[in-house]
Amino acid sequence: MTEIRRAARHRGTLLTGVLLLCLAALTPVAAPPAAPPVKDDAFLTAATTGILDIEGGECFDDPAYLPSAGEPVVLYKPCAEQADNQSYLFAHAEDGPWDRTGLVEFARAGCGAEFTRRWGDRATSGLDFYPVLPTEETWADGDRDVMCVVHRPGGKLSGSVLPPSW
Repeated sequence: MTEIRRAARHRGTLLTGVLLLCLAALTPVAAPPAAPPVKDDAFLTAATTGILDIEGGECFDDPAYLPSAGEPVVLYKPCAEQADNQSYLFAHAEDGPWDRTGLVEFARAGCGAEFTRRWGDRATSGLDFYPVLPTEETWADGDRDVMCVVHRPGGKLSGSVLPPSW
């Protein structure tokens, strides 16, 4: 009788183990966190859906795939809700032929100077910036504005980061 009880207990333990393994195999596992995006002059452009709806001082999240649009879209987000980015300047480039290299230089200089004026050094402020450039197509349509965007590398903004004098 003792042998029968031990065998039944062993089968029960074995069955429980098998069931737990099956359950673990069926439980979805979260994908490892994606690396933070590289926010440089190619991160967003004037052709990124939704970016042209962002106005000066407004916050927005990084682009995310929107099924109804069928593509990644930038959406406005109130700064108080911890957005990824905030626009802080629109710099107007001079007319001329399309020159991406020259436009990048113009954007880095203009956005960089204004960033330094507002927040000082990147290392001590904990913030960084990137420009949103016109594309060759939007340039041909007369778009000469570069949007300068501030963000916190590897994290969200805790609210508007614009200095009170904005």
